[in-house]
Parts: sequence; structure tokens; C-alpha cells
Amino acid sequence: MAMSDNHQHGSWIGIDIGGTFTDFVVFSSHNHTIQRFKILSTPSNPAEAVLQGLDRLPEQVRCHIVHGSTVATNAILERKGVRTALITTKGFRDVLLIGRQDRPELYDLFPSIPLPLVSREWTFEITERMDYEGNIVTPLQEIELDSIIEELKIQKIQSVAVSFLFSFVNPTHERWVTTRLRAEEFFVTASSELLPEFREYERTSTTVVNAYVSPVLDAYLGQLAREMGPTEFHILQSNGGRLSVSQARGHGVRSILSGPAGGVVGARYLAGLASFDRILTFDMGGTSTDVSLVHGDIHVTTEAEVGGCPIRVPVIDIHTVGSGGGSLATVDAGGNLRVGPQSAGANPGPVCYGRGGRIPTVTDAHVVLGRLPTDGFLGGKMALDRDAANEALEELSDQLSLPTASGLDSRHCLALGMIQVANAHMERALRVISVERGEDPREAVLVSFGGAGGLHACDLARSLAIPHVLIPPTAATLSALGMLAADVQLDYVHTVMLPNDTSFEMLEQQTHAMVKQSEEDLHRESVSPEQAVIVQTVDVRYVGQAFDLNVALTPQFREDFDRVHQERYGYCQHDAPIEIVNVRVRAIGRVAPPSISKVPLGATDATGAKWEERPVVVNQGIQEVPHYWGDRLRPGHEISGPAILVLDDTTVYIGPTDHATIDAYSNILIQVGTFNV
Repeated sequence: MAMSDNHQHGSWIGIDIGGTFTDFVVFSSHNHTIQRFKILSTPSNPAEAVLQGLDRLPEQVRCHIVHGSTVATNAILERKGVRTALITTKGFRDVLLIGRQDRPELYDLFPSIPLPLVSREWTFEITERMDYEGNIVTPLQEIELDSIIEELKIQKIQSVAVSFLFSFVNPTHERWVTTRLRAEEFFVTASSELLPEFREYERTSTTVVNAYVSPVLDAYLGQLAREMGPTEFHILQSNGGRLSVSQARGHGVRSILSGPAGGVVGARYLAGLASFDRILTFDMGGTSTDVSLVHGDIHVTTEAEVGGCPIRVPVIDIHTVGSGGGSLATVDAGGNLRVGPQSAGANPGPVCYGRGGRIPTVTDAHVVLGRLPTDGFLGGKMALDRDAANEALEELSDQLSLPTASGLDSRHCLALGMIQVANAHMERALRVISVERGEDPREAVLVSFGGAGGLHACDLARSLAIPHVLIPPTAATLSALGMLAADVQLDYVHTVMLPNDTSFEMLEQQTHAMVKQSEEDLHRESVSPEQAVIVQTVDVRYVGQAFDLNVALTPQFREDFDRVHQERYGYCQHDAPIEIVNVRVRAIGRVAPPSISKVPLGATDATGAKWEERPVVVNQGIQEVPHYWGDRLRPGHEISGPAILVLDDTTVYIGPTDHATIDAYSNILIQVGTFNV
């Protein structure tokens, strides 16, 4: 079946595994309805939560699945990948240990440096050498591989990364070693196959990461495939594109950030329907918060780092902080309040979940403040324990000796402080992705999603002078919805290092092999020629620079590079010689996203959606605040703050100076007031 028909027949399921909940979105192309639900994640075996959710659905519905997985991410962060070895050129055994001369904490005299995924003991050298032009300087000593293979078997190595010097120019030696290792039934990742690009440390690191996590992802996806039976199954990649499971199982590094990537894709899609093309995405879940800037196109970078390991494959430019609804509040050695980055996760979860948690979280703070109704959580299917939350915050407030203010007791003051600390972490992340990159957040719309985002979005927008917040009706499951809106996307790169006088025609010739390969791979992904889009770009820099910028491969690529350099760094040098570093090809298979109907706006009076008024702590004290059922809100309804909107899977807090309108797509569009009084 061609990909263009994907959303015209059958049902499609988007699945996103989070630290606390696993989200499901089911789109029926028959009647154009969207069903969504959440279940608690199972961190010890993520497949259990996926299968539990699928068991809720009829067998005939489970025919097309797009899945975002944290399995590869967790394998790196928790150092729980397979036993992996590295084979490299003689003299380069310590490439992972040496790394770069970067100092993330410039003034830290005792920096904590993450250990490489492969120990020095399991790093093997082999005699061979290419020069920078791909000429053989030292022939490969094939006999040395025999003793290496014997040692690999003794050490019970499961996966091997192979990364030789200048193999991106001439991969002959790597191919020979890789073929031998695969014949011995090792899982092998060759740098020339995965990332034929210069920069020895980053290329080796990416190759090792893939070798380390891919067998774990392969086992996970294999279990799902066996349990689910016949189905069309895709994985979302970190670049925001989907990939068939058969291809993804050997390329775990490409799905490291698949969950957050789905959120950005979904936010861009829904914001585009509402006619917004410049957005800041704000994805606050139970464990972390992910933010990204989208200005027309989604920004993709090749300079990501996960768990201290650089990965050079394309990923959506996302900044993550350890602040979420499950972030734990503690007292540090100096007697100050800390919130996060440690999280209660799904087990035991926040204290109010009643699953054994003892340390208060941001979610508990909202319960104590009355901003999170205990009888409206997850559509009333999961009751929250306010008494337990009150008790936990009271114990912590005693440690801090907090004073009371404005008629509020110490628990209320602590809860407000916890939220302010969490907001400060998330505001800093939003500034990193916007202000620090020369973008003005006041010109963007903050698109808030994730289960906890609606309780913080307005305050964050106010801090950054962002005039509007957009909260989709599928806010708590937007990452899963985004997976259904994602195109097939494949990326290819090759280092060329060509001089200033290289013609456009010669650069096009450099991409021919990659274009042909991309067309074959798209066909393998069931993409028809009518849906295929091939994008060619180049990485360019001024001679002498250590960084480069990516621009479209057109006859005007030099002018485009100068313009982008001016926009990014505030200057350019029109007469300076340039260097073409890499040529890139992106192959896209267009997919029809789930269709969402536009509804004519109706009456502005939202009284029919009103639930009741309840006491809520706002900044000036305790106030009776109206609560509204989210499923009763209709396009055209307007609500002035303060107010609480209770949706099935998320809750939205509208501040006293804010005003909300339900738009034609059932989004909650909030005009943010200048300050709360």
C-alpha cells in the first residue's frame, strides 16, 4: 500500500512512552475520529505498557502503528546497553577517552566526565592506515583480526563498533573487517556505513552509541513484533521522520530522541492548522521538559549529545531539562529548596498517586494549591490523595522553616515556591532555544503540551513576554499524535572537503550516489515516486573556521551561506574563500496526516461547560475559581481567568489576567496578561 493511502484506510495508532505515562492516539480513517488514552509506564519492561494499551483495542484496529521509544535513550542514560567493543586504527585506541578539549563547566575544578560506553579494555587496535585522500598508507594486517575475534568471544562481546581513520573517504579496510565479524555472528556497526563524515571523535562516538543500543532496541522491537502479530510497524526517528521497524532495528542511534521529536512534529502540524508558523514548543511531562523553536521548518541539528556521548546523526534541535510534574522537591546541603532533576517517575510516582511515594513533587504542589482537582485527574479514572500530598509538603516545609504570607499557610507557600523553582528551570530552557540563538520569543506562540504543561504555560509565557499560548485538545498525547503526522524521512551525508572554486555542477555530481540510494530506500519504505521529495544541501564554512552552516544546494549556495552566517552570527565575509565540507541528501516520503475538521465558531458564553467553583491558591491568596469541563467546551467559547479547565488527560490553569478562547480546531488559545496581581 502506498504511503499516500496510509490515512485513507484502516486505523493508525501513535504510541509514545514517557517516564510516567505511555500515551496512545488512535486515528480512524473511516470516520475521522481520534481516540486517546494513557496508562502508567512500565520502566522495567516498556513493552508491557505498550501491549497493555494495545489490548484495549480491537484486533482489527491494530494494523498500522507508529511508535516513539525511549528504549535506546534509557540504554545510554542508565548504561544498560550490550557488551560492546571498538576496533580502530592502531594508535587511536584512546579516541573516546581523549574526546575534545571542551569544558562544559568552565570553572569546575573537579569536573565529572562520563565514562565512554566502551572501556579501554574492550578497545582493540588493528594495523592499517589511510591518508586524507583515501590512499592506503599502511595495508590492513588481516591476520591480527583472528586474535581480536578470539578475545571478543572470550569477553562475551555481543556488538562491535568499527571506526578507522579516514574510512569515510575509502572504506575498503572497514568493509573487510566488518564482513569477517558478521560472519562470526557479531552485531556490527561500521562508521563508513552509518556516518561517512569527518571528525574522528564524533564519528567514532556515534558508531559506538549505535553498536551499544541497537541490540537492545532490536530485542525490544522483536518482542513487540511477536506479541502484536501481523501489523505495519514504524519507529519515529530523532529527525522527526518515521522509519520501518525492519530498518530501525539496526539503527538505534537514529531513534534516541524519538518521543520529543514526535511532540515537535505534532505541535508544528496543529499550530499550522491554526495559522501559526513561528512557535516555541513546550512539552512538559512527568520526568522532563523538552523545548524547541520552529520557524516555518523544523530545525534539525547534527550536534546533539546524550548521556555525555556526542551523536552526529540528524536530530530535531530540542533542549531538555530535568523538570516535570514528577520532579522531586528536596532541601540541599545549604538549606535551600531544590526541585528536580530527580523524578518520582511512574513507580512510585507523586505522593498523591497513592503508590508509595514519600517525597513531594510538582504535581503534589498543584494538588495542595487546588489547581489540580483530585476527582478530575485522567477524566476521573484516577483519584488523587490530597491528604497525603498535604502531609508530604508539611514535612518538607518544617525542614525549610517557611513563613506564612497573605493568609496562606506554610504548605501553600512551599507549593508556590516549588512551582516558581520549576518555572525558573523551564524558562531558562526556553531562553536557550530562543533568545540565546538570536530569536525573539515575543514574536512566537508558545505551544504547550504534555500532561503537566497546561498548569505552567501561562506563567512561562508571561515571564518571556510571549503574547499567546496555544494548548491543543490532544495536549497530553501530542507526541503520539505527531508520530501519525510524521513523514518518512531518510538522511545521507558524505564528507567532500572541496575548495572555494568548486562549481554547482560538480557538487551535484557528488550527491548522485546518495540520491540513487535514497530513491531505492524510499521504494523499500513503500513510498511512491509521486510522494518522494529529495532535498540536497551542503555544509559550508569560511576557510579556517571549525564550524559550518547547512544551506540548500543551489547555484546560489554561496550567497545563501553568507546570508545565513549574517543572520546567525551578525556578520559575513563576502570576499573570503569558503570550503564545502559535506554534501547531504534528505529523502522524504510525504504522508497524509490525520485529518482534523474545522468547526464554525459558536456562542462565546461558556456557562454550559462550567463544573463548579472551588478554592484555589493564586498569587494573591485563596480565591474561589470556576472549573470547566474540557469536553464541554466548544469553538467560540471564551473564558476569563482565573479558571481551571479540566480535560480528560491534562489540566489547564488560566491566570487572573489571562483570557482564553476555544478556536475552530478546539485549541485553547490564551491571550496572556502582563502580570498576575
